[in-house]
Amino acid sequence: MRGAPVPTTTTAPPVTAGSVTDDCCGIGVDGGLTREAAETSAALLKAVADPVRLQLLSAIRATADGEACVCDLTPVVGLSQPTVSHHLKVLVEAGLLEREKRGTWAWFRLVPARLDDVTAIFR
Repeated sequence: MRGAPVPTTTTAPPVTAGSVTDDCCGIGVDGGLTREAAETSAALLKAVADPVRLQLLSAIRATADGEACVCDLTPVVGLSQPTVSHHLKVLVEAGLLEREKRGTWAWFRLVPARLDDVTAIFR
C-alpha cells in the first residue's frame, strides 16, 4: 500500500551521570554570574525598580549641574517630602546618589560609575 507511513524508531543516547550539565545543546553555557554577583546586581536593580526612584534619577540627571535639592524634587514626583526623602535614601544606600547637606536642605547628585554598574548587568 502506497502512502502508509513506515514506523521508525530512534533511540536517544543514554543519560549518564554528569551528562546533563555537559554541553547537551552545544552552546557551552558557563554559568554567567556567580551567586554573590547576582545578589549584588539584584539589590542594585531593586533600588531602581520603582517608578518614583526612576523619576528622581531622571530629574536629577536632567538638571544643569547634575544635582538637585529635595525641595525641588517633591513637586516633580507629586509626593510628600518625607516620602521623597525615603526614596532618595534608598538610592543613596544603593550608591546611585551622593547626599550633601547644605543648611537645612539635602542635595543629591548622581554617581556615574554606579549608573554604569546598572548597565553593565545587561552586557
